[in-house]
Parts: sequence; structure tokens; C-alpha cells
Amino acid sequence: MILCSRYLVPNGYLGLTIFPFVFLKNKKLKEDAKLINHESIHLKQQLELLILPFYVWYIIEWFIRLFFKGNAYRNISFEKEAYENESNLEYLKTRKWYSFLKYL
Repeated sequence: MILCSRYLVPNGYLGLTIFPFVFLKNKKLKEDAKLINHESIHLKQQLELLILPFYVWYIIEWFIRLFFKGNAYRNISFEKEAYENESNLEYLKTRKWYSFLKYL
């Protein structure tokens, strides 16, 4: 389910996925197939980890990556998978379970 709210999406971001919702900064972004695919990859990741463990893992990995060189957010395995595959609109059809592990 896609919802639009500039207040729920943090500044600097276009979208945010909190199962089962995808929040977008504005309605026009519903037409951005690449962004929708990116957020859909996160929905799949969240389902694989039974939702709550996804958020725990995400926060722990983000915190650990703060101590490494580079952007902590962009280096989280979930984000790396989503960014690398967001342009492939067929990705979710062929994606194997737990594919984010390749990006650790």
C-alpha cells in the first residue's frame, strides 16, 4: 500500500518502507518505477526476516557501519541490494531468498 506524506518521510529521502506501507514524499513519485521497485525490494526483505527482525538488523548494521569509511546508510546490506537492483524492474521476479546477504 502506497501512502504519500511529506511529513512521514525524512528530509533528504523520497520514500520510506515500513511493512506493509510505502510512504512517498509526494503523489507524483508514485509514477517513479525505479523508486517503487527500490521500496518493493525492501518489502520483500522485511517479509523474509519476518518484519521486526529486519528493523533490528537494519539498526544494528547501520550503527556498526558508522565506524567504517563511507556513508553508513548506503553501505547497509539492505540498501546496497535495493540501490544496485532498483533499475532492474524484473529483479523481484528472479530474486532469491536472502539475497541481501551477498551485500554484507
